[in-house]
Amino acid sequence: MTTADQVLGATGLLAEFNAAGVLAPADVHTARLIGDLWTEPNDSVRLAIALAVRALRSGSVCLDVTRLAEQVMATLEEVPDALPWPDPDVWVEAIRRSPAVAAAKAGGSSGQPLRLVDDLLYLERWWRTEEVVRHQLEQRSVETVPLAPLPRLRRELDALFDDQALPADEPPHQRLAAAMTALNQVTVVAGGPGTGKTTVVAKILALHEALHDTPPVVALAAPTGKAAARLEEAVRRSVDDLPAPWSSTAVPDALTLHRLLGVRPGQAHARHNPDNPLPHELVVVDEMSMVSLSQMALLLQALRPHARLVLVGDPDQLTPVDAGAVLADITRAVPPTPDRMLTSLAEVADRERPPALPTGAGVATLSYTWRFQGGIGRLARAIRAGDADAAVEVLLSGADDVRLSPAGSNLSPATAAAIRDQVVEAGRAMHAAADTGDARKALNALEQHRVLCAHRSGPFGVSRWERLVQDWLRGAISGYGPTGDLYPGLPIMITENDPDVGLYNGDTGVIVRTPSGPRAAFARGGVPRLHTPLELNAFEPVHAMTVHKSQGSQFRRITLVLPPVESPLLTRELVYTAVTRASEHVEVIGSPEAFARAVSRPAERASGLGRLRSP
Repeated sequence: MTTADQVLGATGLLAEFNAAGVLAPADVHTARLIGDLWTEPNDSVRLAIALAVRALRSGSVCLDVTRLAEQVMATLEEVPDALPWPDPDVWVEAIRRSPAVAAAKAGGSSGQPLRLVDDLLYLERWWRTEEVVRHQLEQRSVETVPLAPLPRLRRELDALFDDQALPADEPPHQRLAAAMTALNQVTVVAGGPGTGKTTVVAKILALHEALHDTPPVVALAAPTGKAAARLEEAVRRSVDDLPAPWSSTAVPDALTLHRLLGVRPGQAHARHNPDNPLPHELVVVDEMSMVSLSQMALLLQALRPHARLVLVGDPDQLTPVDAGAVLADITRAVPPTPDRMLTSLAEVADRERPPALPTGAGVATLSYTWRFQGGIGRLARAIRAGDADAAVEVLLSGADDVRLSPAGSNLSPATAAAIRDQVVEAGRAMHAAADTGDARKALNALEQHRVLCAHRSGPFGVSRWERLVQDWLRGAISGYGPTGDLYPGLPIMITENDPDVGLYNGDTGVIVRTPSGPRAAFARGGVPRLHTPLELNAFEPVHAMTVHKSQGSQFRRITLVLPPVESPLLTRELVYTAVTRASEHVEVIGSPEAFARAVSRPAERASGLGRLRSP
């Protein structure tokens, strides 16, 4: 912790937790201000307020006061010495009596900055945001009306779904998911990579077009520009592969959620809201694991009363950078499916196969994997199950597509050489294509290999590996990065949303040479789009990136750099997300103990959204 991070004049628990590096200055100042305005003298309550502010940066919407020490310590990169944590039972009662804290039963606007619901402590704004999402989901689950009579729906499903490629004992979960979108207003299609989520989306679009007298107004969206581009390209390809007449199904341009809702930088409200709802009858959102609670609230409020919403994603991936874990919450803690829905699903089911059932109200989980059948598939399944021994066994099994290279802060010469060869092979292909102005080929090479890190800084972080990879490329490729900020073959990542230009935080591209000078090429629906340097508002080189930033991307090969076993950033979601970014090969750099620790440790992210009531 630097001297600049220490708050002058802080006393008591705030000072101790600030000195230990747990609380940032903003946390302390906010707690002191609220404490002074609400005349709260209790030191432990002020600490709870500061920790509630801090929790948002760690992705939690609220704090479970009974497990607060455990939750906070799990989010620290460096674990401090013993801290004077208050007794949880005494702490809850002190918070409950605080004039700054509203009781759960208080309705309307209490004017108090915090709220205690059971043992969960919220900042008031975030409690209200969570309540918007809860209310909308519950209301829309009650008001659902089938799109068409059940006999007609069954006929369309029979015509659209040919599941002969499935093993005979495998339930037709893709068909189930499509049927649910015609019976529910909100449907979650959950599944890992290679389970056919994109194929389902294409067939959902075809089904809804067939069930409407006129083609419905449809929106495709994703949290980032990169994910939206992938969604559009993949859905168009899947629709083209459908037999006639389904192959003529209209596929709209995919948008980022920000662009769909009309959210602009610096504005507090979206253009589309309850007073100006979206015109769409069907909205499909991909990569839902990246969608925060606040984005979900804006989306639900912007929907027309009878619009249908399909949420697609992998709940086992990393949760959003911003607060909330919406997909994980609504897939892991959902009410049972109502009897009336089970009856309707049985009437439209494929009776020649084992029954496919929802995993909860409105949730269809795709389990059969079409893509990963080798070591990557076995590794992903072991991680998802939390089986650390099985995961390490797969890594050490000698499989062609997964490998563990034990390493500490220094790489062995053999490990360094192996990674360097992969980096240089991809970099050489990207530079050669970019230097001749072939944007499409350069973008393909951009996805050949990527170094992924858990940390941003330090010996295991992006900052070190970014420098290392650049040095390897400069040493191996003639003309690579001679001078200047932009040169052919430089991979870049956008770091700020710029809706006017159509570039969004997390978008990746590559600099290519053109007759008009250097241009940044980005993939959009399979067609490269070029931007001048003046249009690049905020970006950084991306020879290496965090696992979080890799969500929504796919690479042929990845190298995952693990931190030491004591790092709290080692979580099951982190290694699962990293491993499933690769289609051909996964190289893990780190100790078996660190990988096992990650697999056995799910991420801590507090939320009350999982307490959905039965419809």
